[in-house]
Amino acid sequence: MNIFVIMILYFKREGDILNINWYPGHMKKTIEDIQAKSKLVDFYIEIIDARIPISSRNPLISKVLQNRKGLLILNKTDLSNAEQNELWKKKLSDENNRAILYSAAKPNSSIIVRESLNFMQEEIAKKEERGVNMGPLRAMIVGIPNSGKSTFINGISKTKSAKVGNRPGVTKTNQWIKLNPKLHLLDTPGVLWPKFEDQTVGLNLAFTGAIKDEIMDVETLALRLIERLITIDVNILQNRYNIDMDGEPIEIMERIGKKRGAIIRGGEIDYTKVANIILDEFRKGVLGNITLETIDGRI
Repeated sequence: MNIFVIMILYFKREGDILNINWYPGHMKKTIEDIQAKSKLVDFYIEIIDARIPISSRNPLISKVLQNRKGLLILNKTDLSNAEQNELWKKKLSDENNRAILYSAAKPNSSIIVRESLNFMQEEIAKKEERGVNMGPLRAMIVGIPNSGKSTFINGISKTKSAKVGNRPGVTKTNQWIKLNPKLHLLDTPGVLWPKFEDQTVGLNLAFTGAIKDEIMDVETLALRLIERLITIDVNILQNRYNIDMDGEPIEIMERIGKKRGAIIRGGEIDYTKVANIILDEFRKGVLGNITLETIDGRI
């Protein structure tokens, strides 16, 4: 059993808001393990979902690694808005962090090696001046569940070193991957944090699949996603499903259900089926390149 994603969620409806609260098991041990392993590496590589650049960063990991330099991989840029990608890249880069745009769907190990060497060039030079034999750079890879971490590792290493799945909680153990003689990577399991202070963060994580659908109220989640997509651009759903966008989100959901044949006996809408269709097509980019968290905070 994956101790890093053991959780109990409950959902409390207050008006039209879906509150997500969760209580993880062994979370303290997970963070302590990452902190201990950080002593073995020169820097860390954080995999961030470019669709939700803020929500997909675990604040506990950021706190534990705050004194370390970090290469921030804005992953899944093939699914997010290109303009927002560039803005977030600039926003997240500072003296101790460098953000780069990346798509694990189009892996390129040379980019990661080059960026890592350039990023750590000053530290490498200082050690060489002191006569220290650097050997390979060592980086810890961290990220939340379903951020694309395992796909990223397998793509750049051209192996099946890390288990991959379009669901959270696939990586269960720490493992070293020798990317090339100059860079070794330490993979760690994806981990969330104990409490979402902002329910929007919880929704963003649920929309993108960082929280398992099996423990979600997917029907309500899909309704919340419809609301969000309408706020971003009313044409997103209209263009995909060729439906009338007037009315409440539940009416829009029902129209999508009819268009996609999500009907049960008696002509009733199969809300679970249509919810899964909407969530799946958003996550795969079928609905377009969509960033849920914009740089100006409009969403």
